[in-house]
Amino acid sequence: MSLLRCNGGLSWALRSCQSHKVLPRSRSPSAISSPVPRRMFHAAPSLWGVKSQILKDVGEGITEVQIIQWYVEEGAHIEEWKPLCQYQSDKAVDDITSRYGGIVKKLHFEADDTVPTGKALCDIEVDDGKYPDDNAPPNPTPTPAPVPTQPNSAPVQAETNQSIEGVVAQKQVAPGNDSRYATLATPAVRGMLKTHKVDIQDVQGTGKDGRVLKEDVLRFIAARDAAATTRPTTLTTPGSQQTETAVKLTPIQLQMFKTMTRSLNIPHFLYADELNITNITAMRKKLANDPRDPKRVTFLSFVIKAVSLALNEYPILNAKIDTSNSDKPQVIMRAKHNIGVAIDTPQGLIVPNIKDVANRSILDVASEISRLSALGKEGKLTPADLSGGTITVSNIGNIGGTYVAPVIVPSEVAILGVGKSKTVPIFDEAGQVTKGELVNFSWSADHRVVDGATMARMANKIRECIESPELMLLNLR
Repeated sequence: MSLLRCNGGLSWALRSCQSHKVLPRSRSPSAISSPVPRRMFHAAPSLWGVKSQILKDVGEGITEVQIIQWYVEEGAHIEEWKPLCQYQSDKAVDDITSRYGGIVKKLHFEADDTVPTGKALCDIEVDDGKYPDDNAPPNPTPTPAPVPTQPNSAPVQAETNQSIEGVVAQKQVAPGNDSRYATLATPAVRGMLKTHKVDIQDVQGTGKDGRVLKEDVLRFIAARDAAATTRPTTLTTPGSQQTETAVKLTPIQLQMFKTMTRSLNIPHFLYADELNITNITAMRKKLANDPRDPKRVTFLSFVIKAVSLALNEYPILNAKIDTSNSDKPQVIMRAKHNIGVAIDTPQGLIVPNIKDVANRSILDVASEISRLSALGKEGKLTPADLSGGTITVSNIGNIGGTYVAPVIVPSEVAILGVGKSKTVPIFDEAGQVTKGELVNFSWSADHRVVDGATMARMANKIRECIESPELMLLNLR
């Protein structure tokens, strides 16, 4: 007896009666012989679909990022809001979390690839019922649902087995270290790998779960260089052809290229002055010897606070120019003093800023400089630390150089470059030769809105605060 369900129980009754040569009591032979409409089988719509994780805008002015590492692989399960990958932009290093929970079907980019905003990072197979409002991925490839003939059919089971075997085979042939965490190196280690042109898959990691550490990279470089010295060298004649190698710019270098190209369209006005910092040096030494204050207050902390005090009198130096309408450019005045500080990091020069310096003490400024410097060296500065700057101070004297001609950031109208201090003989107020410590301050200003007199007055106000730091106390809140 067939148990096929068509038109409720009628078809079942008809087949049962026909097989036993018995007619149903309520039906005549003519009724039985008439054709009975049958309902055809249709596969139910699949509850699973593929969603694309799109790279959204990750910060102010950032149009592309570089993938440092993936935390998942194709075929792996990812939970919602768990980290998908780590990226590096021109301003920060951060993680991108998954918007969906499901199975990772495809990774569209590899580590070290540059991804523009708006592009799909990966495809994730998800439950459509959980994400009904999301758009389907661009140009999706429809997958026809199979029409089952019997439950647990052999072809479906065989296809599943082949998929599983394919994933296992892919894992077995994966090159490099045995641990799946081997390539999860810190940004500092990855920067070292790029500098020395080392493939992370060639380095045997000794960290947790096989992670590659800085010591592992140094050990690999030493072994590689030692092997290179044993090879015979080929002497080239002066007339031999020059060897040239194309090197791709890092995200920070690429952003610097774009920013400085725009900056040099600004007509710069340069103003330099020499300041006597003997009194501040004496004050800093006194603070350093005070056991009640274990924090180190740097010279830069005093400079940043002095700049903020001067901005109260000359707010035009804290403004920016809006050229969205070229016929009617505007000057946008900004109330808060978010003073940027140029920091040298393994990834390059970056400029985070100290927020609202006007409402901070010198000790607060010193603590913030220390925090930003530590995060910059670890590659952990966030977009919030790097966005919103209104004026910049670059202390090139920490590295060397007495004079500097700093370049203005397009979103600002002024920048201060601080040179290296030097001890020289000077005349005191009584006309006697004494020892003094001098440092050069070099200003660059946007000459479209800032004139020389305003810049000179601003510089003189800062000179008063630096050479007589007790005057700063009168304006502190």
